[in-house]
Amino acid sequence: MTKNPFARALSAALLGAAFSASATILPAQADIKDYQFQLVQQEAKVGEAVVAVRLVDKRTGKPVPDAVIFAKRLDMAPDSMEEMVTRLEQLPSTEPGIYRFKAKLSMAGGWRLSLGAKVQGETGTVEDKLVFQAVK
Repeated sequence: MTKNPFARALSAALLGAAFSASATILPAQADIKDYQFQLVQQEAKVGEAVVAVRLVDKRTGKPVPDAVIFAKRLDMAPDSMEEMVTRLEQLPSTEPGIYRFKAKLSMAGGWRLSLGAKVQGETGTVEDKLVFQAVK
């Protein structure tokens, strides 16, 4: 045992600093850029169609359930007809991480689905633009 009071005080201070430093370290949090939407299918039939997308955590590849989709738009921007817009109706999910939308695709060609969503527990917005083909 050390008889020098300075050595004891220094040891106690270093031990206290080590404990307080470990208490303030937070686990790494995800960045909103760690999430992305992916099309379930690259094609849909002209007419009444259901378009499904998967929201995934890119770090793990796992689906992300319970996101709140607050922005959605479907247009024909890939075929230089951005003003050609159709309504989207969000449908109930059939499995975790899958988000489905009903739309009337009036013609064959390229369609762009633009989405904005909030992921539970994260700050920021996941935004994606997905392109698929409508076929006859």
